Amino acid sequence: MEMQIIRGLRRSGLLIVLAALSALPAWSQTAPQGAAKKLDPRAELVKRMPGSKLGDFRPSPLPGIFEYTRGADIIYLSADGKFAFDGDLYDLATENNLTETRRREARLALIGQVPEAQMVVFGAKDAKHTITVFTDIDCGYCRKLHSEMSEYNKLGIRVRYLYYPRMGPDSEGWDKAQAVACAANKAEAMTRAKRGESIKGSKCSAASMVQRDYELGQEIGLRGTPAIILEDGELLAGYVPPAMLIRRLEPAVALR
Repeated sequence: MEMQIIRGLRRSGLLIVLAALSALPAWSQTAPQGAAKKLDPRAELVKRMPGSKLGDFRPSPLPGIFEYTRGADIIYLSADGKFAFDGDLYDLATENNLTETRRREARLALIGQVPEAQMVVFGAKDAKHTITVFTDIDCGYCRKLHSEMSEYNKLGIRVRYLYYPRMGPDSEGWDKAQAVACAANKAEAMTRAKRGESIKGSKCSAASMVQRDYELGQEIGLRGTPAIILEDGELLAGYVPPAMLIRRLEPAVALR
């Protein structure tokens, strides 16, 4: 239900969250008198968000408001669970987007669960920068990015691929991703697949990585491919040319 609430928030805004929360009984109506001082206030929020746990909630900078994180999605809830709001929270003194900071942390934590050995990597291990890209074998801009791989690498950008066949399971793109995952030389197979070549081979246990990466991308909240995650957790939706990307990674860089 909690993920339905998050997805509902994306589709129809705050009203769906409020409706879901208001349908549940208020804590003040069910808790013994005086118990509020003894309970962890997050316990009430866990009751109201089925499937959640205490660690999903943490106090926000706003008194009486908790931050609720699922994947890389963040909403804010009143301590009694009666109210919720969606939006970015800014520190006006520093002009920092506190919500985006938390999103970036969450993205990096999620990607950190995937061993690099199970990614398809292009570039030197000692490259100055490493980005993680959710890719679809057939998407045009994914192929354009891959066709310029040597340029990214020359600029000191190492690219780690995760599988994200946009059409989901039982699609042609899914089968192609699994074929790459099962190849002995995944980097070579990825390049050939991006060129439109057929990758032969039977399914193997490594094919499950496609499902894992796809679910991870959904948890992060991807809307399309390529989806580029920078070293600080920032998400860039779509293709970014090599020269533009290095300027993003190194704002002061002077390209010849």
